[in-house]
Amino acid sequence: MTDALPETVMAALEDPFATPMPGTRKLHFEVVATGQLTPHMQRIELTAAELDDFAYQPGQDVMVLVAADGNRPVRRRYTIRHFDPARRLLTIDVVLHGEGPGERWVRSARPGDRIEGIGPRGKVFPSPAADWHLFMGDEAALPAILAMTESLPGDSEATLVLEVPEEADEQDYAAAARTRASYLHRLGRPAGDPALLVAEAGAVELPPGQGHAYLLGEARVVLAMREALAARGLPQDQMSPKAYWGRGRANAGHGEPARDG
Repeated sequence: MTDALPETVMAALEDPFATPMPGTRKLHFEVVATGQLTPHMQRIELTAAELDDFAYQPGQDVMVLVAADGNRPVRRRYTIRHFDPARRLLTIDVVLHGEGPGERWVRSARPGDRIEGIGPRGKVFPSPAADWHLFMGDEAALPAILAMTESLPGDSEATLVLEVPEEADEQDYAAAARTRASYLHRLGRPAGDPALLVAEAGAVELPPGQGHAYLLGEARVVLAMREALAARGLPQDQMSPKAYWGRGRANAGHGEPARDG
């Protein structure tokens, strides 16, 4: 059994989240199981006593304390892919991209290991007023997009445009809603290249009625998708953009993409 951070390191941290934000709670996670889901995605199942009466919106995440940089905590945010309240079992799917403190924890995690979390967090989840839903993003957004899609009622309509490294990274999902899913394979292109998703944003069908677009993934790609849909007449209040990462930049210590400058 291994703690992500030793108690002596935890005690010395200057932690802005020592007191959780309103609507969130501290979660003292224990790893239950871990395994590779696809070539570029690892699944980890976690449990915690604090998951009793835990409630969240599909698309929200938990923030976990994966490392320390001196006396500063380093956290990463991972979407809640599944939650089984009867078993107190929370599942996260994490992209394997090569390096970083989050991935080092993911690759080394074993059943019985412990790690501190805070959740639920996040403000992007399905709009109940939408006549149709458009989800667009890369593999970092895949857990959120699939979780939100699976939460939609059976009379909903959803289009999914998903960029992944290769065909083997496609995932099945079980949705009651009427869905159309398109997978875009990079096939050696660098992650964060806007070409595939932005081209689709300029061409994807926008059905009649009041829809909502959820644009998730690399920061500059999210911005470009938003601009492409706005140019087609989709109002800003019918789009929920969310940057999960920034190309060429490590995320900040709180898990959000680092800002320029």
